[in-house]
Formats: sequence, C-alpha cells, structure tokens
Amino acid sequence: MPNNKTAQALAALDSARDATEASLVEWLRIPSVSAQPNHAGDCRRAAEWLVRELAALGFEAGLAETPGHPVVIASHPGPEGQAEGDAQHILIYGHYDVQPPEPLELWHSPPFEPVVTDGPRGRRITARGAVDDKGQVMTWLAALRAWHAVAGAPPVRVTVLVEGEEEIGSPSLDPVLVAEKARLSADVALISDTNMWAYGEPSLTVSLRGMVYVQIDLRLGDRDLHSGLFGGSAGNVLNLLTRILGELKDTDGRVQIPGFYDGVAEPTAQERAAWDALGFNEAAFLGAQGLSVPAGEKGRSAPERLWARPTADVNGIWGGYMGDGTKTVIACEGHAKLSCRLVPGQDPEKVVEGIRQFVQSRLPADAKFTLQVFGKAPAVAVPPDSPWLVAAEAVLEEEFGRKSVRTGGGGSIPVASSLKGVLGLDCLLMGFGLDDDQVHSPNEKFELDCLHSGARAHVRFLGHVAR
Repeated sequence: MPNNKTAQALAALDSARDATEASLVEWLRIPSVSAQPNHAGDCRRAAEWLVRELAALGFEAGLAETPGHPVVIASHPGPEGQAEGDAQHILIYGHYDVQPPEPLELWHSPPFEPVVTDGPRGRRITARGAVDDKGQVMTWLAALRAWHAVAGAPPVRVTVLVEGEEEIGSPSLDPVLVAEKARLSADVALISDTNMWAYGEPSLTVSLRGMVYVQIDLRLGDRDLHSGLFGGSAGNVLNLLTRILGELKDTDGRVQIPGFYDGVAEPTAQERAAWDALGFNEAAFLGAQGLSVPAGEKGRSAPERLWARPTADVNGIWGGYMGDGTKTVIACEGHAKLSCRLVPGQDPEKVVEGIRQFVQSRLPADAKFTLQVFGKAPAVAVPPDSPWLVAAEAVLEEEFGRKSVRTGGGGSIPVASSLKGVLGLDCLLMGFGLDDDQVHSPNEKFELDCLHSGARAHVRFLGHVAR
C-alpha cells in the first residue's frame, strides 16, 4: 500500500490530468525529427522545452552539446536534508526525437497537430511521437511534477538523461556518457520506451535484442551491359546478389551466416513455461498486420522466436534499371541492406565478420565486394533477481490490480547496452505502449488511460524505492 506522501502525490497527479495532456500536446507540436537536417532547430526547441520543464521542478538542468542534436541532462538531489549517500539514485532515460512522419498522405490528421479522439478504449492522442517517446517521457515527467507539488522534491535522488538521436542510432550519446560519467552514475537506469503485454495488463521487459546493420555493395564488371549482346556470357550482379541472399536461411529458417549461433543459449524450462502461460495468440498478432503464415525457425514457439532467437532480414535491395518502362541491361552494381537482431551471448563483431565471410565465400573471381557497417550493439538482459525489477512488479500490481508479466523485447534500444557498457548500469524497462500504437507508422497514437496509468506507476515506483 502507498504511504501518505505517495497517496498525496497520486491525488495531485490525478487532479492535474488536463494539465498533463495539454503539456504533452504542446511538446508534440514541435517536429523534432532527428533524421532530417531541416528539423535541427526543432530538435533543439524540443530539448529546450524539456530543460525549462525540469528547471521549474528544481532540477539543475541544461544541454550537453554534441556534433548532432543536444542531450538534456538534469539532476535533483532529492529530499532536503537527505545526505547524498543515503538516497537511492535513479537515472531516468528518454528521447525527444521522433521518426519522420512520411508518408504524409496516410495520416488522418497532420502529424504535428495532435488531436484527441475517442477510441474503443477511451480517449487517445494521435501525433508523431505520441508514444515513441514523448508520451512515455510524459509518464515520468508528470510523476516528478506530482512529487514536486506535494513534497517540493522527488523522494529519491534523480538524474534525467534525454537524447535527441535515438531514432538514428544514438551516434552522439556514448561520448556524452563518458564525459558525464560522474554525474550520470546511479543505482539503476529507468526507461519507459517499451510496451505493456496488453491493454490493462502491465509487463516488464527483461531482455532486448541487439542489432547489427550492414549494407552489402557488389560490383561485377566495368559497366551495365546490353542483355541481348552479352546475356548468356556475362555475369549478372543482381542474379548473384539475390542468389546469395536467398541462401541466408535454410528451409527450417536457420540463419546460415558462419558462427551466427555461437554463444546463443537455449531458453530454460522455466522461461518456456512462463511464455506458454502467456497464451500468446500469433494468429491475431499476425492478422492485425494483414498476415497469416508464421515465419522464422521451425519448432520454436512465437515468444521464443520473437524474444530469445536471433534473426537476419533483408531490409532493402536495389540495382540496375528501376525507372518506368523497360531497359534491357545486365547490371554491374547491386546493393542490399541487412539487419540482424541479436540475443544475449552473441558478439556483434563476430556477426559482422560472419556476414563478410558468408558473402565473400559465394563470389566469383570477377566480383568486388564491400561491406558498410552502420550499427552494432549487443543484446541486453535484466538480471532476473534484480531488486529493482521486484520493486517495479510490486508497484505495477498496486496500480493495475493484477500481477505484471516478464516479457522479452524483440526490438533494440541502443542506449541500454551503452548504459551497461559505459556506466555499468542495469536497466529497468517499464513501458506503457501497446502493440497497436502504430509506432513509426502513420497515425501513431497513445491511449490516454495508458499515459495516466503510467504516470501513476512512476509516482508509486519513486515512493516505493525511497522506502
């Protein structure tokens, strides 16, 4: 049960629901698209907006400049009179940048003019960044406001780290972590950038897959050739590239990159039993996306394939003539983008080298091959006996009236591995999004009930760990 101060903070939070929603609308109107250079000024405006909000709560807040977009860093010592060594220290991470909104014609309303509408679960807000990640940042920002209203300070020591390049792979973040290591060192990193198991059913993400992202560039010959004059004699780089990519997996869905499964552990019997108990409905999961036939490794359950097994997927392929009509050429250049989602135990460097070997071993003597590496990050696992995990489970049960479930995350949050590698911090992944929030897609939305429940959970969490 919450103590008196926590109960007061919850009441203050509930009375400020309209203000919380209005604040989110204001922030969502700033088109902080990190991938597009013409929005660099908007990214700075979004960062400065958050600095002002945190400074108003008594945080020492400012911007750490980077070669890209600035990073918001803010800190509060916690309750007055509490010795620094006596206070729990929570590092809260988020990101203010958002994905590009295109294709614009598929939006039902302008992506940076937030609208609140009624949906099957009540009111929802639609805008780019509604749930990823401005809306989820608002869950803990609203909680900090509530604690400020009733106590003048958060009940624990808090440092906030909010970057502006998460959607482009966080290229500027690690140097900031190194430079600000003393200020950012904490007991745990709290991140709200994940989903619940289902509406009204809270979950804690206990693993995130890592990532390797590469581009394969092939060249065969000096120039494109006339397919009539040279067809049957000259090699075709696109035939070669598609044949290589077609051998990426065997008929059972196992990835054929050399050494790809080195270090990958089989799930424990307890993990499999817990996943089975979730009753994951893969038909509904795929059906919502217009699909019906599961893919991936044969003989594995859907949760296992999504959370505990690595993948390799072609994300793009191009070359030759791609204009209107016809042009009968044998292309000399072909390109493909390939991403691999990694699980604990895999070494990203070894996976990159395996990809290099996989392609090189299938090339004829005339072919020239280069591999561009755009990103590599290891998987992250939360210790199953973490006291922070246990604390979060307790407050989620208080808030939602049911036990939370532990789930894996099929996606990647690059900062999680950076926080572990640079600062030595384990992450607590407590998010409030839903699978149908259309993250990265047109008409991204956030259920307002999830916004307010998430804020209440953060109020409870801060009060719980303070005790």
